[in-house]
Amino acid sequence: MTNKDIEQLVRPNIRALLPYSTARDEYQGEIGIFLDANESPYDTGYNRYPDPHQKALKARLSEIKGVPVSQIFIGNGSDEAIDLVFRVFCRPGVDSIVAIDPSYGMYKVCADINDIALKEVALNEDFSLPVERLLEACDANTKLIFICSPNNPSGNSFPAEKIEELLKNFNGIVVLDEAYNDFSCQKSFRFRLDEFPNLIILQTLSKAYGMASLRLGIAYASEYIIRLMSMVKYPYNINGATQRIVMDILKQDISERVAIIVKERDSLIKLLENYTFIKKVYPSDSNFILVKTDDADALYSYLLEAGIIVRNRTKATLCGNCVRITVGLPEENKKLIESLSQYESKYEKGVICR
Repeated sequence: MTNKDIEQLVRPNIRALLPYSTARDEYQGEIGIFLDANESPYDTGYNRYPDPHQKALKARLSEIKGVPVSQIFIGNGSDEAIDLVFRVFCRPGVDSIVAIDPSYGMYKVCADINDIALKEVALNEDFSLPVERLLEACDANTKLIFICSPNNPSGNSFPAEKIEELLKNFNGIVVLDEAYNDFSCQKSFRFRLDEFPNLIILQTLSKAYGMASLRLGIAYASEYIIRLMSMVKYPYNINGATQRIVMDILKQDISERVAIIVKERDSLIKLLENYTFIKKVYPSDSNFILVKTDDADALYSYLLEAGIIVRNRTKATLCGNCVRITVGLPEENKKLIESLSQYESKYEKGVICR
């Protein structure tokens, strides 16, 4: 697929859009006195509007992630990037998208908000990717396919060749959500953007980088797609305080923390497999584990009373009686195991009904 093909997928009004421009966009030299934006002249540290293009932050991310600045979009969480993709490519009430099920719930929420039909395709029983069924679900008005890998809530990564098959055979945009890729042994597709012009990669600083409260998400794509997303976003979508704090945190090396989380995850999987009330522990390539139990509601309630909150996923497709457990600090994981052991004891004595 060429950039010309991508251009034909874009909503006509977006192709014709003139983006909001500031006086500072139009002048490239050094500015000493700012009298253009009706700001307060009194320096509070926050009296000036933030850089709408996040130049310094993109330059730092480019160094860390190995992607050119021109192929990086920064959003107010990955949710903003997801919403922008809808607004760039999908005509309300006309176009549709396809997404795997179960997966991240915001794809459906954004589809509903933007009045876009969503066709959900169930994963195979083992949570593997049904490429043929995904392609069969597409029609002439299908603009986007959303794939989360590692997937939430199942925790598994999809083989690169399966994603390649989608990219090569779908005449639209594949949005690959790699929010949990930092914990995965699978290489990110962000290094293959030039190979697939119809690919958008989503990543986040909320998980491995520990910045969930700051709400900063990243999209990687071709220069053309990034330019479209930057045109459609609101000018000052990332506030100045967030840009400064993120720049400071990005100086830290997260590799040791990630290694500890992966080690704790693998240890937890082995321990969880020993409990009689747990029927299956699904393989995980992320920082969480999906567990099938005899009674997800009972286990969820018991842990909640013990001061531990997990996610009850029993209503999700293919996830009957499943809970999703995020990997915590070693001491938190120890507390979880102690509580599960107490639950097991009551379960065996019949105090908790099977």
